[in-house]
Amino acid sequence: MADRDALTWRDPKRHLWLLALAVPTLPFQAGGLAALTGTGLFWWWGPFFAFVLVPLLDQVLGADDANPPEAVMKLLDADHYYRWCTYLYLPLQFGALVWACGEWAGGGLSTAEGLGLAATTGVVAGVAINTAHELGHKREELERRLSRMALAQTGYGHFGVEHNHGHHVRVATPDDPASSRMGESFWRFLPRTVWGGVRSAWHLERRRLERRNRPVWSRHNDVLTAWSMTVVLFGTLTIVFGPAVLPFLLLQAVLGFCLLETVNYLEHYGLLRQRRPDGRYERVAPSHSWNSDHTLSNLFLFQLQRHSDHHANPLRRYQTLRHFDEAPQLPSGYATMIVLAWFPPLWRRVMDRRLLAHYSGDVGLTNR
Repeated sequence: MADRDALTWRDPKRHLWLLALAVPTLPFQAGGLAALTGTGLFWWWGPFFAFVLVPLLDQVLGADDANPPEAVMKLLDADHYYRWCTYLYLPLQFGALVWACGEWAGGGLSTAEGLGLAATTGVVAGVAINTAHELGHKREELERRLSRMALAQTGYGHFGVEHNHGHHVRVATPDDPASSRMGESFWRFLPRTVWGGVRSAWHLERRRLERRNRPVWSRHNDVLTAWSMTVVLFGTLTIVFGPAVLPFLLLQAVLGFCLLETVNYLEHYGLLRQRRPDGRYERVAPSHSWNSDHTLSNLFLFQLQRHSDHHANPLRRYQTLRHFDEAPQLPSGYATMIVLAWFPPLWRRVMDRRLLAHYSGDVGLTNR
C-alpha cells in the first residue's frame, strides 16, 4: 500500500505554490492599478490585498487538513521544484524594492501615495521574513545565505540567530520574548518581543563566539554581518536614488518587522509547556502552537500556518508539514488573525475562550 501511494499520489497544490510569488510583485501591481485607473488610492494595494482580500477569500475557500501520505514524504522533500518556489521570491522582492525607490525618488507621488507604496512594500518585506524563515531552517548553505539576504530589507537579520537558537528552544514558556501571554495585548507584546529578540540574538551570538575563542566584534558575528547587509543595501539605494528614499525605506522596514511580530503574537498566544519533575520544560509538541489549515493564506505563506508541525519538526520543508488533530486551531488564517490582533478587545473575545477550552478551562495551565 505504501509503495502504491508513492507511485500514484500527486500534490494537488503543486502549481498553486507559485501563488506565493504574487506577494513580492504587490508594488508592481499597485503601480499598474494606479496608472490604469488614475486612482492614487491603489498605491495602498498591498494592505488591501493582505488584510481585506485574502481574509475574504480564506473564508470562501475554507480549510484543507489533508496530509501527504507518509510514503511520499522523502520524495516530496527531495523535489527541488518546491525550493525554487522560495528562491524566486528574492529577485522579485529586491526588484520591487528598487522599483519602489525609483517611484519615491521620481517626485510623481503625493505624500499619501508615497506612504501607500511604503505600506505595500512593507507587506512584501514582512512576508519576506517568512520566506527567510523557511530557508533559514535548512542545512544547505545556499538556503541559509538566501535567508540572510531576504532579511536585509527589514534590518531584521538578527532574527535568524534568535529564532533558530532562542525561540525554538524557549517557545511556549515565559522565558521566550516571542511567545505571547494570555491577556497580553499585541501592543504590550510588540516592544517586549522586538527588544527581547535583539538582546537574545546578541547574547546567543556572543556566547557562540566566546566558545570558539573568536572576538564578538568581528566578521564572525552573524548578527553584525546581517545588520551590515542592511546598511549596505539602504546605503546603496540612498546613494543611487537620493536621500529622499531613506524615510520610506525605514518606514517599510518597520512595517515589515511589525507584521512578523504580529504573526509571532498569534502563533503561541497563551500556550505553555509544562514543567517536568526534573524542573525542565516538557518537549515541544503540536499542542504548543496555534495551527491553521486555511488554504489560500497557507499558499501565500509557504504553509507557515501549519506551525504546530513546524515546531515539533523544525527541519521539515513546507510542502511536507502536516495537520495534527491535537493542535489548537485558529478560527481563520493568519491574514484575518493579524487584523484581529491589532484590536485587543476583539482578540480576547475570540481567542481567550479557545485558549481555555484547549486547557479544559484550567487557566493555571496557560502562559500568563
